Amino acid sequence: MIAIVISNFNQKVTDGLLNGCIKALDKNDISKDRLSINRVPGAFEIPFKVNKILQSKKKYDAIITLGAIIKGETDHYHFISEAVTNAIINISAKTTTPVLFGVLTCQNKELAFSRSGNNMNDNKGFEVGKAAIDIIRNC
Repeated sequence: MIAIVISNFNQKVTDGLLNGCIKALDKNDISKDRLSINRVPGAFEIPFKVNKILQSKKKYDAIITLGAIIKGETDHYHFISEAVTNAIINISAKTTTPVLFGVLTCQNKELAFSRSGNNMNDNKGFEVGKAAIDIIRNC
């Protein structure tokens, strides 16, 4: 079983990441019925949900995080990017369950859309899905 924690904020981008991730998992015989998809309001809430999943009695082979933080006109982007990244690093260091980082931090919407689109060579959701399979099978 694999848990996916996905942000609803910037949903067009995060849905593209989710589609790419599911394609990668499906290509490796992980069907949707072996996925637990957990939606949170924004990227900032991703680490909280990852912690809740880790504290639950359910055993997961991996937890994949998906989100999109896009730079705007304020410093908010920097604070959220750093906070989410550091929180996921800290969680990952304290657990034996692999926690994969699939949160985009992009300078603009164009970059976010190019990294979450239908081209699986560029889709970071596809990439993190492949990484999850690799870590499950080889670590």
